[in-house]
Amino acid sequence: MHLDLNLLTALDALLEEGSVAGAAARLHVTPPAMSRSLGRIRKATGDQILVRTGRTMSPTPHALAIRGQVHDLVQRAHAVLSADKQLDLPTLERVFTVRWHDALAAARGSALIAGVCRDAPGVQVRLIAESGSDTPELRRGEVDLESGSALPEAPDIRSRLIGEDRLVVALRPGHPLAGGPLTTEHYTAAQHLTVSRRGRLADPVDDALDALGLRRHVVVAAPTTAVALRLARDTDLLACVPDAVTRTTRRELGLATLALPVELPAIPLFTMWHRRYDNDLAHAWFRDRAAGVLEALFTPPTAPR
Repeated sequence: MHLDLNLLTALDALLEEGSVAGAAARLHVTPPAMSRSLGRIRKATGDQILVRTGRTMSPTPHALAIRGQVHDLVQRAHAVLSADKQLDLPTLERVFTVRWHDALAAARGSALIAGVCRDAPGVQVRLIAESGSDTPELRRGEVDLESGSALPEAPDIRSRLIGEDRLVVALRPGHPLAGGPLTTEHYTAAQHLTVSRRGRLADPVDDALDALGLRRHVVVAAPTTAVALRLARDTDLLACVPDAVTRTTRRELGLATLALPVELPAIPLFTMWHRRYDNDLAHAWFRDRAAGVLEALFTPPTAPR
């Protein structure tokens, strides 16, 4: 049997992208060329692999069953045919694109950049804003690392748990409630803000209050945590924010902090990347560096001697 290993690479891209155009862009070939490859794959496997469903294409049951095997075969082939190189950080030239929550970028962006510049001066980092909607840039290779509070649903996205945070109430020092403790009665009687890229005026705090038969008055939705904290500093609005992630910024702004008077589950923080980078030495170094920088947020401060 004569096997064209290029078809494995094409099949891997087709199964990850779920479209001929996306796979073609991934492998830098034309859509007609990728369409021909799909035809050859269908002939070789005796399966349609991708079928048209409206304006999109969906993988067949057979395609779903072999997706993991195909990806592993392609990665192993690349490893066999690639030279075994040691990572040389002083000479490494690479651009890494990172999509972090704005509070993460504010809290740990400087530490990440300082470490990268010190160890790998040829590396460039793009810190980009979170999108207002779900986007596939991680799968398309346009984003190298992403932060999130939920485990990825896509099987081709890897994740690493960094830590768990909790929500606290941030308010200006002279606020009438700053002395605490904060009761649900005082909390619901105050005016509030939410943090939402999409402008939502409700969040999980409202769900928890609703379960208790309570309701708060939300005045404004802030687009970022940074804006929310400054609004809390300059007004009587209460801002509910992640504790560990915003601790440094709250201290810099001189904000007071109170415990939230309703119970909410801890908020996990994950860093995520596409599995195509599992064996990429440079990517592995960068994501480990980024994870270490973020994990410092959850490390208890050393007590003074």
